Amino acid sequence: MSPLDHHEPADPADRPADAARPGSTLITGISELTTQDAEHRVLHDAAVVVEEDRIAWIGPADEVPAADAVHDLGGRAVLPGWVDSHTHLVFAGDRGAEFEARMAGDSYSAGGIGVTMEATRCADDATLEALVASRVQDAVDGGTTFLETKTGYGLSVEEEARHARIAAEAADAVTFLGAHLVPPGADAAEYLDQVRGPMLEAVRPHVQWADVFCERGAFDAGASRAVLQDCAAAGLGLRIHGNQLGPGPGVQLAVELDAASVDHVNHLDDADVEALAASWSSEGAGTVATCLPACDLSTRQPLAPARRLLDAGVEVALASNCNPGTSYTTSMAFCVSTAVLQMGLSLHEAVRAATVGGARALRVDDEVGSLEVGKRADLHALEAPAAIHLAYRPGMPLTHAVWRAGRRAA
Repeated sequence: MSPLDHHEPADPADRPADAARPGSTLITGISELTTQDAEHRVLHDAAVVVEEDRIAWIGPADEVPAADAVHDLGGRAVLPGWVDSHTHLVFAGDRGAEFEARMAGDSYSAGGIGVTMEATRCADDATLEALVASRVQDAVDGGTTFLETKTGYGLSVEEEARHARIAAEAADAVTFLGAHLVPPGADAAEYLDQVRGPMLEAVRPHVQWADVFCERGAFDAGASRAVLQDCAAAGLGLRIHGNQLGPGPGVQLAVELDAASVDHVNHLDDADVEALAASWSSEGAGTVATCLPACDLSTRQPLAPARRLLDAGVEVALASNCNPGTSYTTSMAFCVSTAVLQMGLSLHEAVRAATVGGARALRVDDEVGSLEVGKRADLHALEAPAAIHLAYRPGMPLTHAVWRAGRRAA
């Protein structure tokens, strides 16, 4: 059973009418179908047939094959479900006062993570599980069908292992972020040894990825490299928080270590962009540049240069970065509209970054991120006739229905 299946309504009477229907379902009445496949097809007056958890057929509505059940969308647009490749959902507490101070002129630094660490350590399992489940459902209700989340607010062997276990019950992909910050009062070298040894061993059964906050006030290039190399040796894929607060080594380290993504990327020089582009110029998957526009707005950092990266041939992802300090939102639609309105992306480019880009950042693009026969049936139907309404009507609640792995999830 996939983790997000835990978040269906408990009462069968509360489920959407076709949630439990066996066999095939025809989804028709699609005014505009954005596939995000290799041909970048946008189909009009289209239909999709879903069999179990897979897409079985895509084509014109007047050529549909027979199906066991029919769901008519009545002229609404359909996209792939959002793939949110960067979140921090395992937390308790509130940092609204910190946000208010930042809006009044205080600058953002990495130190606020310690505030969340204390609150999260004090929360029992049931409380954390309920908080995470609620945030995941919020994401699903907004069209997210594949979601990553991280540890990083435990910062001790016992707590990181607990948070990894809770995350694994709720998300599709889990990332170990023990190297988020050196906890207040801890010796940096001793803490690094913990991250690389007993902490990594404790979280390993629950995680697929490792991440490091490679930034001033957190971990330098040497410490980041040491953590990531040990995590890679343990069989984990790699990602990096990098180049958020200023120029730094994060991008270069990500490319050097074949990390799947480097996230934030607000401050890039020509060498950084060239390195990322070069990672995509040969066979195989390169390093995705993940932009986090909701976080950029909250921290008043310059928006990540998504336009420049795309023009250079870099694969770009958009993600929510949902966290309590700098981006308390699960809304991928908000990130897409911001990318169009303020970052210079077309609607197609922004939707691609929030679907295919996120899937590539998690290296699951053979399974999710686009609507193609044989792929998982993750569909996001809009309360609008065309996808451009995501930017045309920013902030409006435009999710009409969500299918995740062939089942109604919202």
